Amino acid sequence: MAVRKATMQDLDTILEIYAYARKQMKLNGNPNQWGDNRPGKDVIIKDIENEELFVLEDDTIYGVFMFTMKGEPTYQVIYEGKWIGDDQYGTIHKVASNGTHKGILHEIVMFVEKTTKHLRIDTHHDNHIMQHCITKEGFTYC
Repeated sequence: MAVRKATMQDLDTILEIYAYARKQMKLNGNPNQWGDNRPGKDVIIKDIENEELFVLEDDTIYGVFMFTMKGEPTYQVIYEGKWIGDDQYGTIHKVASNGTHKGILHEIVMFVEKTTKHLRIDTHHDNHIMQHCITKEGFTYC
């Protein structure tokens, strides 16, 4: 397994992975989080250009995620909770796979923890699979 920054040459494969993920989300009771077109191609290209989109690969690319150390605007205010700390944090977003590998969130966390131990991640309330994976990785609900 290797993790590297995504390039424009990876775009078609990344789009295929997100299409597969949207289909799986719908099949598993989560039709609204990404709908039919999120994340959009324009957003993916921007993430690549910002060097914040990463791929997981062995012989081929099997996973993709966005990671940033910039503050997440939607995390400015949270309701019915509080953050564990106010230190600079990294945010994991847009996690998806082609279904050929298990445990990709664990691989992602191991990779990004080399940058920071203070991580934040969230998901849609209907995404029970990702909620389980997030909890399994030891994240605390805030």
